[in-house]
Amino acid sequence: MKKYFVLIFAAGLFACSQQSGFKINVNLEGAEGQVVLEERKDGALVGIDTADIVDGTAVLEGEVEVPGAYYLSVLGQRAKALVFVENAKMTVSGKADSIRFAKVSGSASHDDYAALSDKLKKISDEYMALYQEARTAEAAGDTAKSAKLMEQVEEMYESTNTIQEDFVKEHPASYVTPIILGGISYGKEADELEALVNGLDPKIQEVPSIVELKDKIEKLKVVAIGQIAPDFTQNDPEGNPVKFSDVYSQHELTLLDFWASWCGPCRQENPNVVAVFNEFKDKGFTVFGVSLDRDKEAWLKGIADDGLTWTQVSDLAYWNNTVAKTYAVSGIPHSILVGKDGKIIAKNKRGDELREAVQEYLNN
Repeated sequence: MKKYFVLIFAAGLFACSQQSGFKINVNLEGAEGQVVLEERKDGALVGIDTADIVDGTAVLEGEVEVPGAYYLSVLGQRAKALVFVENAKMTVSGKADSIRFAKVSGSASHDDYAALSDKLKKISDEYMALYQEARTAEAAGDTAKSAKLMEQVEEMYESTNTIQEDFVKEHPASYVTPIILGGISYGKEADELEALVNGLDPKIQEVPSIVELKDKIEKLKVVAIGQIAPDFTQNDPEGNPVKFSDVYSQHELTLLDFWASWCGPCRQENPNVVAVFNEFKDKGFTVFGVSLDRDKEAWLKGIADDGLTWTQVSDLAYWNNTVAKTYAVSGIPHSILVGKDGKIIAKNKRGDELREAVQEYLNN
């Protein structure tokens, strides 16, 4: 009977100790007004809970279905702290004027995230210092030293991608993994992503962002190298419908180029695309631009300013561009080389790589 009582008592303590939701004690020096906890949904931040700040402290409460990334801020201020919230007692401590660097405790998920972030920040600080050295050397006319330093910068930058991929493989059951995997998914082919997703714990595979990634993988399979490029029709700047296959079937090689006037990296790459186009346009090469613009005037100005004389189309739907969705485009610039038969030959060749790929194909 005594043992039975002890078991009941212990079970009661265990039940009382369970955290049915989250409780975040916020301590922010210099904070006034309210703190707000937000979640990103469909590209917008949605409020989850707010609490009054009294003497720099506040308490946020609620419940999450699964641990995930949320944003904590002082209401009315732009700076936010990324916090991995789970159903536990948590603490966020820091200063209102530097909330991004607030310390978070009580969340195992956030501990995973913080450890990875610290490792990446250390490497980032190192390669940014080398980058500044490279710029100084170049300004001084020491191009050899500058080039050598830039090689180191690129190697260190690439190492951060490797570190993140290793994290995904080594933490298959961490709720931080979906965010890291989402961040490194750009540029990866379907088979690479599928291997990473298949290695995840079953519970992580049910996280909404991973479910979305699985859908993206299926789309990527359709536009993989060797597949026939999905056909489509969109309007040019004059409102005339243009069918993609009508263009690529008339050229030996076509670059399907996803870009936008508001995209800095796209505008930086455009002069290279123009140069390759001008060099090979008489040998069977052309470019077919699909813009993710939403402002027609900005789109037209970008075309004129950058001297893009090839076919351009857009539905002015921004990231909801139907062609971009078909081709699983998650970042721009994004480009695909397509042969006269519609077969996808290569992806995301930029700079000298684009020129070399075009030259090699046309010479064969």
